Amino acid sequence: MPGMIRWAPGRTAGELHRMQEEMDRWLGQLWNWGPEETSRAVWPRTDIFEDAEGLRFQFEVPGLDGKDVKVTLAENTLTVSGERKLENEDRRQNYHRIERSFGAFERSFTLPASLDTDKARAEYQNGVLAVFIPRSERAKPRSVAVKVETK
Repeated sequence: MPGMIRWAPGRTAGELHRMQEEMDRWLGQLWNWGPEETSRAVWPRTDIFEDAEGLRFQFEVPGLDGKDVKVTLAENTLTVSGERKLENEDRRQNYHRIERSFGAFERSFTLPASLDTDKARAEYQNGVLAVFIPRSERAKPRSVAVKVETK
């Protein structure tokens, strides 16, 4: 394990970022955390599924009402944004860790041209925002019958 790093005013942002990553690695070894627990949180967490029908996104947004989340489709980009406010700032002592994310968020995803964004639909249930964007009819896989001639 490397020795202590002496603080020197004027360090570059790159050096500070490298120190942050090193601290994350050390904490990860100490607490047996994976990279997702030690890296800066990406919120909301998102699952993306693709099948023959289209692309499905599931965003975890617990604690929000569906009306508090905005879904935008523009120029083959899906953007989900909103804000989760900390309702009561709790000033109790002895907190060991606060992991829940609060504040404004925005996630954007570039979509393939094979999707029909005009037919996209979204629904919100039990803290999960589900967005479905179907493939355009010409992009859907289809079977073609092959006539086989025997001689």
